[in-house]
Amino acid sequence: MTVHIGFPFRVDHRGRTVSPDDEEYVRGLIEQVLFTAPGERVNRPDFGSGLRQLLFQPASGELATAIRALVQAALQQWLGAEIQVQTVDVVADDATVRVTVQYRTHSAPAPVTAVVSRAV
Repeated sequence: MTVHIGFPFRVDHRGRTVSPDDEEYVRGLIEQVLFTAPGERVNRPDFGSGLRQLLFQPASGELATAIRALVQAALQQWLGAEIQVQTVDVVADDATVRVTVQYRTHSAPAPVTAVVSRAV
């Protein structure tokens, strides 16, 4: 059994590091990839997706397609060993972006849907 460290890092009521289940752990990984800007991590300057930069562009069908492709490519690059992305839906509403990712883990055949959102 693999023990994961929760994201964001936190401690439980006993003062121990929170160990999320597999689904919560993968959701945290997805959130890290999507909302980290390339260049933000010192030892991994190419890590991330650059999603937040595109959200301030004028809305169009082409932009929505580009964002979906960007998200899918970033998840494939950084989490390809963990998940197989099936669908991606991105909604930017005022100052909040909501990304819905349907994926399968390599260890579980049933599809899982993760919804992550962030104020920009």
